[in-house]
Amino acid sequence: MQFVNDMKRSNMGILKFDEMDTTYQLNRYAPSEALSTWVRHFWIASWDLTGKQPYSQHIVPNPCVNLIVEHGNTFFYGPSKRKFTYMIKEKGSVFGVKFKPGGCYPYLRTPISALHGNPLHVGQILNVTSDELEDSLLGMKTDVEKVSYMDQLLCEHIPAGDAKAQFVGEIVSQIELNRDMLRVDDLAAYWNIHTRQLQRLFNQYVGISPKAVIKLYRLQNAAESIEQGSHYDLIQLSQDLGYHDQSHFIKDFKSIIGSTPEDYVNNHSKN
Repeated sequence: MQFVNDMKRSNMGILKFDEMDTTYQLNRYAPSEALSTWVRHFWIASWDLTGKQPYSQHIVPNPCVNLIVEHGNTFFYGPSKRKFTYMIKEKGSVFGVKFKPGGCYPYLRTPISALHGNPLHVGQILNVTSDELEDSLLGMKTDVEKVSYMDQLLCEHIPAGDAKAQFVGEIVSQIELNRDMLRVDDLAAYWNIHTRQLQRLFNQYVGISPKAVIKLYRLQNAAESIEQGSHYDLIQLSQDLGYHDQSHFIKDFKSIIGSTPEDYVNNHSKN
């Protein structure tokens, strides 16, 4: 079993990653080669706050489907456009499968956009009920056992190859890594594809629009820049992200990160 170790993606959307309580652990593991076309990684979050105060963990979503295994809450979840907040309390753990952008559609064979606000039961895709999966996987003692079990389960349902899924994955990778990619027109020109076709592909394979994907990554970049202390000039930061209207930048930042850029700077500088 191999740890995922990619510093460019170390935060994976977790806000204030470096300030996480030491009682909270997040480990990521690479899938087997057989699954690597579809799955980005497995992740296991665990914590023990027994006798301690609970706290909120904020996460900016990635444009990926996640299969989450948690007692009473096991589903395939589509990507969200906004910050997600999870209350860390008492003692618990969650197992997740993060699919690559476009990588879950070949399993589901239904537009990923249909998962928005409507998570999918695992029994509709995998030959196991939610209760059976929770009892089997969460009852295992080691990460090795859990990852091996889920890897094998997904391998038993490996779909046929899908060239469009791989193409969409390449487009999303370009958005993630190329910070100069600021508009949908930039994407369409780079890949020589009509914007409407691009939007249809994202609706089917990603679940959110290419514009929303660009916004998620750029605002995540902005939050990380602020956290690292490398960008407190908010006007310059907004311009670097392609915003010509400061109010538009503030509105988008707040909708995804949960506070205004100025408040985020002030809150971070106090920590």
